Amino acid sequence: IKTALNTKDRDVVCATLKVIQQLVVSGELVGEALVPYYRQLLPVFNFFKNYNKNIGDQIDYGQRRRTNIGELVEETLQLLEIHGGEDAFINIKYMVPNYESCILN
Repeated sequence: IKTALNTKDRDVVCATLKVIQQLVVSGELVGEALVPYYRQLLPVFNFFKNYNKNIGDQIDYGQRRRTNIGELVEETLQLLEIHGGEDAFINIKYMVPNYESCILN
């Protein structure tokens, strides 16, 4: 996962984010098991967090394919926070400073 994220190729990162999302929701304690690895995984999340498309009032047809990397990063961070246990938010906030909690708000 780390190698795939570090390629910084948008298609590879999108596919990897989708895999992480499925991995986190696949089991009860999987999210908590990933918390020690946040320091290896989350720097790339911080890099791509603000890569949202600004298309104005046009329609984004890529939305159904979930190819907007900024939204995928946000969704993945939220899943990691929800399923990561009590220390997840602190670790995410340390690595991605502009992340806002989806649980505390």
